[in-house]
Formats: sequence, structure tokens, C-alpha cells
Amino acid sequence: MLRRMSTERREAVTGIIFVNIATLSWATNIALGRYLRDDIGPLTLTAARYLFAAAAFYLLLRRAPAAERRPGPDLLPLLAMAATGVVLFAPLLYLGLRYTTAVNSTMINGTGPLLTAVFAAWLIKEPYSRRQLVGALAALGGVIILISGTAPHGLQQFRPNPGDLIVLTAAAVWGLYSVSSRRATRNRTPLSATALSIYMGLPVLLVAALIEQHTIPVVPSLRLLVIVPYLGLVPAAVGFSLWNGGVKKLGAGGAMVFYNMLPVYGTLLGTLFLGETIGLPHLAGGGLIIGGGLLSALQAFRSNRPVGSSASGGHHGHAAESQ
Repeated sequence: MLRRMSTERREAVTGIIFVNIATLSWATNIALGRYLRDDIGPLTLTAARYLFAAAAFYLLLRRAPAAERRPGPDLLPLLAMAATGVVLFAPLLYLGLRYTTAVNSTMINGTGPLLTAVFAAWLIKEPYSRRQLVGALAALGGVIILISGTAPHGLQQFRPNPGDLIVLTAAAVWGLYSVSSRRATRNRTPLSATALSIYMGLPVLLVAALIEQHTIPVVPSLRLLVIVPYLGLVPAAVGFSLWNGGVKKLGAGGAMVFYNMLPVYGTLLGTLFLGETIGLPHLAGGGLIIGGGLLSALQAFRSNRPVGSSASGGHHGHAAESQ
């Protein structure tokens, strides 16, 4: 009994470390996207990032069964993943980061899991509890406070930062991507679904990046040569792998509890390295967003997601990868 408890405790601690490193890596993606806003356009940054990610996933998948390397009957959901998660989400996120802060962006992205639950209940009829509804309403209130409170004229003349609205749109697209991934990962691993969706979306991104060069040309720099490979290899490939390892050890609900650290890590990175400021709207709005997410995630964790469970965890781990 004691040995079993000790093993479960080690598994839980390892899982917590894995998902926190993954979430931190996704926060660095947002902070670095803000940092590079004047060096490279959003489409070009996304295409360059996914070139490196595609190479990494090729190495990870090359020894997988043949069925994992082909779309097969999952072609349509994989195409939906490519359209939403690869072609739309990251460019929208990076576009929003040209106009708003990393702090605001990570807080708004904290609504992603709740938006996923809403879309899943609407589109594929997954059950949606009253606690999740309360959490979603709290997070929505937090986003409204955040966007209105950091707008130039506040509530008196409500003119929200367009970057905040673009990032909120990206978070909604992320929710649609997550629902698509649930369909695609019913009969294949999250690793396979992620890799194939990247391969499908990458040609579109490369063409779009070439077109973007006419309006937002790349400004070559040493930091660009260092950061772009990092964004492709660490937040995408390493972050994804660690997240799925954490899901396997903690269960999907347990891992999603720690996804709510994304706004925390993003705020720390934005203030420490980008010189961004935090005001009362960030504290109030961010608190509601994190609290709403925790309320929903803890509900899932207490329901049927014991430590060590890997069942149905794949779609959660996979959905978060597109960060």
C-alpha cells in the first residue's frame, strides 16, 4: 500500500512538472510573439515556426505505424484542425500581439478551455455542467473587465484595443480547433493528428507568408534566427510532448487545472522582460478568468479523471498544443 501511494505521488509530481513546463513554454510563445512584432509578420512567423515543428514531428512519427502517418478516414476532422489550429489560430494570435500586450493576450487565452467546452456542448453535444456554465460566465466577465478596463477611455467611451478583440477571436478559433481534434483523435494518437494537421496547413501558410512579404517584409536579425526555431521546437514539439505526458499521469481534468497557470506565467514574462504594467483591471479580470477556469477544471478532475488515467486525455493534451 505504501509503495503504491509513493508511486502514485511520484507520478502526480512528475505530471505537475510536465504540464507546468508545457504551459510556461506556451506563455513564452506569446511573450516572444509580442517581442518580434516589428521584425516579422504574423503569417510569416507562423509559417517559419511550423516549418521547424513539422521537422520535429517527422522525427517523432517516422517509426509510428503506417496508419498513424496517413489521414485515412479522419481526413475531414484533420482538415478542420489544419484550417482552425494551424492556418488561423497562430496568425490571429500574432496579429493581435502587434496591438496588445503579452499580459492581456495570455489572460484572454486563459478562456480557451472554457470556450472549448462551450463549442463541444454546442457542436458535438458533450455534456456541460452547471459549474462549467458558472465558470464560463465568470471568465467572460473577466474578459469584459480586462478589455474595457485597459481600453484608452474605459467604460465611458468604450473603445477596446483591437488587439484584445483579435486575440479573443483567436481563443474562439482555438476552441473550434479543440473540438475538431476530439473527432480526429478518436482513432489515432494526438501526436499523429497534430503532425498531419500541420502538414496539411503548412502549404497554405507558406503561400500566405510569401504574399505577406509585400506588405510586412521580414527585418533580418540575429534574434529572429534564434527565436523562430525555438518557437517551432519548444512551445510546439516539446511543450506538446510534455503536456501529453502530464495528461497521462494526471488525467485530462487534473492537467487542465494547471493550464490555468498560462495567464500567470504570461503576466510574469510580460512584466519582467517586456516592461508591461499591471493594473486593477488585470487583477480583477485575470482573477475571474483564472477562477472560472479552475472551477471548470476541478469539476472535471473530481468527476472521473484519476491520477494515472490516460483515457480521453488525448484531445485535451492535443488541443492545447496549438499554443
